[in-house]
Amino acid sequence: MANGRAEVGAPDEIQVVTFKLGEEEYAVDILSVQEINKLLNITRVPKAQSYIEGVINLRGNVIPILNLYKRFGLGTQGHTDDARIIVLQHNDIRAGVIVDQVSEVSRLKTSEIEEASKIYSSINSELIQGVGKMNGRLVILLNLHNLLQV
Repeated sequence: MANGRAEVGAPDEIQVVTFKLGEEEYAVDILSVQEINKLLNITRVPKAQSYIEGVINLRGNVIPILNLYKRFGLGTQGHTDDARIIVLQHNDIRAGVIVDQVSEVSRLKTSEIEEASKIYSSINSELIQGVGKMNGRLVILLNLHNLLQV
């Protein structure tokens, strides 16, 4: 993280998948991305958390799908043709998140990532790992450990 010194053994950069949610751009470490799909048939789950959109059957595996608008407390939003499901794997948790549009795969220098506690956001800071500067724009790097706790 950017604090004037690099962490011992930490990579100089990470590869991330960036995506849009409304007007904001977010990123997740590419090593956690299992696959990216068009919106699939989502089955609702009664009495699930409000941000759980439902589940999908992905080649015989039942995957919970999170609505990031609801998870971040941003209200609700309709889906467009560009919407995708990013299936993520973090530790032993596998889940999908619905995003408005997948942007790109790029490299993010760890020295260009500011800690979440130093930024202002309407999103719970526990869901944010940091904010990275990429090609003159800011991307919010998500904390998958906290995000995927369903």
